[in-house]
Amino acid sequence: MESQSLGLFVAFSAGLLSFLSPCVLPLVPSYATFITGMSLDELAQAEERRARRAVIVHGLLFVSGFTAVFLALGASATFLGSLVNYASRGVEVVGGALLVLFGLYLLGLLRLPGAGREWRMHLADKPAGYLGTVLVGITFGAGWTPCIGPVLGGILTLAATRGTMGQGMGLLAVYSAGLAIPFLVSTVLIERFMGAFMRLRKWLKWINRINGAMLLLLGLLMMSGEFSRMAAAMAGWTPEWLSSKI
Repeated sequence: MESQSLGLFVAFSAGLLSFLSPCVLPLVPSYATFITGMSLDELAQAEERRARRAVIVHGLLFVSGFTAVFLALGASATFLGSLVNYASRGVEVVGGALLVLFGLYLLGLLRLPGAGREWRMHLADKPAGYLGTVLVGITFGAGWTPCIGPVLGGILTLAATRGTMGQGMGLLAVYSAGLAIPFLVSTVLIERFMGAFMRLRKWLKWINRINGAMLLLLGLLMMSGEFSRMAAAMAGWTPEWLSSKI
């Protein structure tokens, strides 16, 4: 349970950093206009109750689409991990080594064959209606880009070490929340997002490096066995009412 609570913190942080990555943040305005069918000016002026509700509904459907993909990946990773006894010490070291490789790649210190290729599916035109927005979310979730792929791969590696499928899917649900919450806020407050993006743009490469450093540290902790010990130590900091629900 202790390692699960620490894993949830890592997963949410990874989702938030994925949103801030160079592969996602600059595309937020494009996705927002695509799924709602509104221009940036129309989104910024969506003060009418019905228009604002439509923006929120489309945003929720979009994030539900990619969340469904991530949950399916999490379930698959946990299932495969259980087949090979992924919780064993030896395989935990292998998982940690994979995280180290992902981290070094994001830090720009290592090249991975094929990692620079974009696998995201593209839709020239969004299918009509709310179902179309869900489909766009699914295609986004199925996209393995150079930025989000290693981070998502790292969380899937962590999910594969969980004891149950529910725990593994929980990690991916929290990762999705870290990605979804800022997206929804940005879509609703698109004008403020544009202003904040202009200020953040010069820091995007450093955000990517923070992603890499986090995966590198997590991988080293897993390889050394310190991840479980650190989680156990941190359990004492968690309020009893919260730890009982994790």
